[in-house]
Amino acid sequence: MTKLSGTDLGRRKLLRCAGAAVLAGAVQPLAIASPAQGAIFTTLDMDWIDVPRRRGVPVRLYLPQGVRPVPLVVFSHGIGGSRHGYSWLGQHFAGNGIASLHMQHVGSDSQLWSGNVFNVVERLRAAARESEAIARTQDLRFALDILLGGELGKRIDAGRIVAAGHSYGANTTLLASGAQVLRHGRPLDLRDERVRAAIVISAPPFYREGELRRILQGVTVPSLHITCTDDVIRIPGYYSAAEDRVAVFDATGSARKWLSVFQGGSHSMFTDRGAAGGRVLNGRVKAAARDLSLAFVRHALEEEAPGLAEWQRRHAAILARFSVVAPEVV
Repeated sequence: MTKLSGTDLGRRKLLRCAGAAVLAGAVQPLAIASPAQGAIFTTLDMDWIDVPRRRGVPVRLYLPQGVRPVPLVVFSHGIGGSRHGYSWLGQHFAGNGIASLHMQHVGSDSQLWSGNVFNVVERLRAAARESEAIARTQDLRFALDILLGGELGKRIDAGRIVAAGHSYGANTTLLASGAQVLRHGRPLDLRDERVRAAIVISAPPFYREGELRRILQGVTVPSLHITCTDDVIRIPGYYSAAEDRVAVFDATGSARKWLSVFQGGSHSMFTDRGAAGGRVLNGRVKAAARDLSLAFVRHALEEEAPGLAEWQRRHAAILARFSVVAPEVV
């Protein structure tokens, strides 16, 4: 594996120092709720600092109550997002006995929308540069190191970890799951071996990185891909058609992978915005995506029968396509 700045051998020796750099009072229980099946969970905000990289990594953890170690989903937001986003998914996981750790990537987070409005295009372009893409994957590794190495780590089953993300965060997820790009003729390997499965929502292709199958063939963990027919990405200097999400699915090397394409919608429908893609459709798609994501995690980590035929029947009216690679899965 190619070693990058901030991940050398001395980095692990500094993790204890990094943990000590958590801001005073940063572990804040925000809420206890039970949105699914009567389960109770706690929401914690923590502000961690990766000392070797001089980079903050704020996180929000949705943690189910109980004494048994639980699986973990580690979530990466899209460009301009934050740890507060995608609560519709984090709460659902936690309400069903799965912890969900939502990172905030400080180089491409909601701070992009602050400051001079005339410079927002420059800020967006800076957030999309290669160094930030690498830093996001390092954020994921660091967040797992800190969580699993601390007191809260006793509540997590380190053998059952899923990476997940939306848009730019889907690229982060793919890199942490085995996607490789070439630099100076050599693969830049950012895979985290602790990741056992991947949830990829609205994934852009790897822009100007060459043949997609070569990049994604190293993603061999089970993967779930979620998109919609109007999932078009338009940011200054970058355009990606909805068909690109399906191309990512096709190119991924997973022996077990699922694809759900909802009818209509929009790229931002999968954020916490309640009206994006249409208010009625928004709620219906999120409900379907929640159930599918939960079934995928349980199947990928615990080999549970996912009940996909019933899921398809229930959501047929909003589905444009549903594909499963692994025909024995029903």
